[in-house]
Amino acid sequence: MNKADIVEKTKAYVRETLEGEGSGHDWWHIYRVHANAVHIGEEEGADMFVVELAALLHDIADYKFHGGDEEIGPRTAREWLEKAGADEETIAHVCQIIRDISFKGAGVQTPMKTKEGMVVQDADRLEAIGAIGIARTFAYGGHKNREIYNPEVAAVEHASSEEYKKNNSHTIAHFYEKLLLLKDRMNTAAAKKMAEGRHKFMEEYLDRFYKEWKGEA
Repeated sequence: MNKADIVEKTKAYVRETLEGEGSGHDWWHIYRVHANAVHIGEEEGADMFVVELAALLHDIADYKFHGGDEEIGPRTAREWLEKAGADEETIAHVCQIIRDISFKGAGVQTPMKTKEGMVVQDADRLEAIGAIGIARTFAYGGHKNREIYNPEVAAVEHASSEEYKKNNSHTIAHFYEKLLLLKDRMNTAAAKKMAEGRHKFMEEYLDRFYKEWKGEA
């Protein structure tokens, strides 16, 4: 099977698996991450076969929905790619990207080992900021039964991935614990440029949110 066929089969598999998911980690999230990754990857001269497969499979089995098992994503991706006929070098590369991609806390560095990993991590992080990022954040907060905002509970800069995973604060706190940090953690020039406007929109949104909260607007 050629590379284009494997990518198309993977799209169909991921769509069938994730379509209709309600926490913001659905097929359309994958669709947008894939679009971001293609745009960035082509500008960066990355291996687009690896980039496309990693973007499509990065949330195929998110640890957040599988009891914190950080290996279920790479394991599920490997099982699919072996079935689809991908070569071992590509499979290992894609699985490493999936293993390393996630944000793990304000105080935790998550460097990617390859250009392709940097591209896919940036594509995923762009989805967490801006207008779509705001929408996804509140969708996930509702999914987890979190308060929208609680002014009596301060945001926390988590020092470890274990601390970050245990966090269950209100949704507005998540802006300070993750979203507003992502602009300065982009790897590629293309993503850094795309992140500027999305970051500014989040700052404007929070300013409006607080004014409405106080009855000022």
